[in-house]
Parts: sequence; C-alpha cells; structure tokens
Amino acid sequence: MSQTGQWVDTLKRCLKTRGITYRDVAHTLQLSEASVKRLFSEQSFSLKRLEQICRLMDLSISDLARMNDRRYSDHLTVLSPEQEAALADDPILLSYFYLLLRGWSVARITGRFDLSEPRQVRLLARLDRLGLIELQPGNRVRRLTARRIQWRRGGPVRRLYEREVKRAFLQDDFAGPASHFSFDSAELSEASARQIRRRLARLVREFDETAELDVDLAPADKRGFGLMVALRPWAYWNIVLDENAH
Repeated sequence: MSQTGQWVDTLKRCLKTRGITYRDVAHTLQLSEASVKRLFSEQSFSLKRLEQICRLMDLSISDLARMNDRRYSDHLTVLSPEQEAALADDPILLSYFYLLLRGWSVARITGRFDLSEPRQVRLLARLDRLGLIELQPGNRVRRLTARRIQWRRGGPVRRLYEREVKRAFLQDDFAGPASHFSFDSAELSEASARQIRRRLARLVREFDETAELDVDLAPADKRGFGLMVALRPWAYWNIVLDENAH
C-alpha cells in the first residue's frame, strides 16, 4: 500500500471508530456525499480539507500522522509460550515490562517506584535474556517487540489477568470524579446483541487510538486508566428465581 493509501486508510479507520459517516464529512466540507466518497476513492485531499476532517474528529493533522506511523510501524507481537510464562510467573517483571511498553524510561520508573537500582538491573537483564528488550549501556532500553502485545487466549498472562487484575479492578467503588461504572441487563434479539458488540469493539479501538495519541505527552499531563468492556448472555433475575423457586 502506498503512503497516501495508508493515510487514507488510517483516516477512514478514525472516522469509523468515532461513528462519523460520509454524510457527516460531506456536511463539514459542504460537498455532496457522492463527492466525499470520490475523494476517498481517488485519495485526493487538499491539506485544507484534510484539516477540516481532522477537526471534525477533534484531531490535528499531526495527531493523524502519529496514529498512521504507529499503525503501520508497530503491529501486534505474539510472544512465545516461554516468554509469556516467564512474565506471568513474576508479576513484578510483567509490570516492569508493561511500563517499558507504554514508553516509560528507566529513570521515570526509578523516580516513581521504590525499586532499588540492583533490583532494576536484574529485571532489565531478565527481560534482555528473554529477548523482549535490548539492554544498552547506561540502562538504556530498546524494545524488541511492538508496543502492543497479543496475549495468548487461555495463556498464562490471560489467566493471571482473570485471577488478579479483573478482581482488583472491580474492587473499587467507582465513586471518584474520574471514574465511571454502569451495569444494566435486558432482553435483546441476536441482531441487537451483534450491534452492541460492534459498538463495544469500536469503543475499545477508540480507547486504544486515543492512548496512542497521548503517548508523547509529558508524564505530568496524563495518568493510568483502565477500561473493562464485557457483554454476555446473562439473566440474573431469572437465576435468582430459578434457584429459589418452590
């Protein structure tokens, strides 16, 4: 795919994740919907129109450029079973690796957490031996994986998340001003359930893309957030009545 094609593909993905249609773009550009479709098909955007579309998504052109670069230069990595097992067996090592993936420097980790220098050197050396990083002079690190890891379904890290992370995440009362919790149940047709699943997948993609945009922000301008999305066939009130019926 040409570089222009990559840009247009990234632009279309961003519009889709935000639920913005060709009709919305046409209204912004004051063109017909057919003309907008032709712009995308012919990949012929002026900078002015590209800027207008980015503004519609609450992005800048430089934001779009960063997203495009990361999308085509930083794909998912699937670790070997041995690498996953080593990380899952040592939650400290896994957490340290996660911070490196998120762009934390060794100096920033040192300033934030009470980890002695010898302990950090051991962690870095272990990650180096596992082939996950290249440890360079001065404790500088070069990642040997993509920023995003595809953990194996049913693998040791996924099991660790199921056992520890999900439990710890849901222990909070979600009462803080930066928190949000909603739960509801309803009877849905399969068609409606599919529609909800598509919308949830779009939300997750938008969360990931927004995080990519914020990677380059100063540490003081951001903090960690967790997003848990779940949907499954479940009818709690039916279960209660079934278990207590006489």
